[in-house]
Amino acid sequence: MTTTESGRLPRRRLRRGRRRVQEGQATYREVIALGEFRALWSAQGLSLLGDQFAQVALGVLVYQRTESPLITAVVYALTYLPPILGGPLLAGLADRYPRRRVMIVCDVARAVLVGAMALPVMPLPVLCVLLFGVMTLSAPFSAARAALLPDILTGDRYVVGSALQNMTNQGVQLLGFALGGVAILNLGPYRALALDAATFLASALILVAAVRRRPAPARDAEGRPSPLRMAIGGARLVFGDQRLRTLVLIAWLCGFYVVTEGIAVPYAATLTDDEGMLPVVSGLLMAALPTGTVIGAVVFTRYVTPSGRLRVMGWMAMLSCAPLAVCALRPPLLVVLLLWVISGIGGAYQLAANAAFVLCVPDERRGQAFGLVQSGLFAVQGVGILAGGAAAERLGPEPVVALAGVGGLICAALLCPAWARSRDGIIARMRAQAAQTAGATRAS
Repeated sequence: MTTTESGRLPRRRLRRGRRRVQEGQATYREVIALGEFRALWSAQGLSLLGDQFAQVALGVLVYQRTESPLITAVVYALTYLPPILGGPLLAGLADRYPRRRVMIVCDVARAVLVGAMALPVMPLPVLCVLLFGVMTLSAPFSAARAALLPDILTGDRYVVGSALQNMTNQGVQLLGFALGGVAILNLGPYRALALDAATFLASALILVAAVRRRPAPARDAEGRPSPLRMAIGGARLVFGDQRLRTLVLIAWLCGFYVVTEGIAVPYAATLTDDEGMLPVVSGLLMAALPTGTVIGAVVFTRYVTPSGRLRVMGWMAMLSCAPLAVCALRPPLLVVLLLWVISGIGGAYQLAANAAFVLCVPDERRGQAFGLVQSGLFAVQGVGILAGGAAAERLGPEPVVALAGVGGLICAALLCPAWARSRDGIIARMRAQAAQTAGATRAS
């Protein structure tokens, strides 16, 4: 290395360090040190763990009673429908009422419903109705949690906290399915459901004890609109603003790359002739995308400045889809795993999109906006998986994954110019917020 080059490196590091200070780049340690965040983090983990327990236990119960794979699959599909419907209609509750209260009421109500499901005398149709209610209540709970988080974590702490929650969600989902099976094996499905009810009560108690009260963001001056009117108002807010519309469409690109998880098993069958190895290869493929997402989240939040994340967000969105196109060449297992991990790393752009979305949404409309976006995420992922599965029946899994990658890459490239027009204004707003937060911290 020449003297000139060695001199440039320290200057670059110094400039990068100044940008991090100027933009208030946060660390995992300072986020975890906040008691309210730890409470929200724990409550979310327990609620999600309870959801997984309920899905596993009910699946076992339905199959034991009917011995029908079709009915079992239909009941399992019920767990995905309520958040899609309930998000736009019920998410506005997180704006009309105090968000902490919304979360507590949802947890207590879900504990009661799951407790009723744990009664052995409950008929199967009633079980399905109760499950539908449990999963419907997850929509306002998630909207309230997502809307409350920016009040607890300001500036770049929000991005770091979101990354930590996303990583925890994936771990809890895997743990929930595994522990759900173990719990059912040792306790039986009814006692496992009772344990599920206890997780919701524990979540509510944590929120009562450790999250402080805040007033409802939206005041009564606007009246009490119906859920349908609130949903329509949320749609107008999100899709009537060019910045928000672009961010939402970029977030919904996940409908392309999630296809890999939906057809991982048939894809694995093309990579191995040994039936005994099929579960192992399938598991590796299904874990590749989440593994990449975790790696991307850590690197993205730790080594890239807040403004840098927004600048590379469009490129990262394209990276989340582009590697999948190589699957058209039918590469071997190790190459496929690498491609899917890289795709997951690109998916870390969702953290930047989420942070920019929070900056652009008024606080009093945040719950409704988040509910709409989350419902859309469920919907595009479901449609992507269904479309991918149907196409794989005719074309085979490799071409379908490649087509999903090309389609996502084209959509991401088309969205990049619109994002570039909004990006600088959002970066300026982010820096102003960071300066304001730093000033308030020094004053206190």
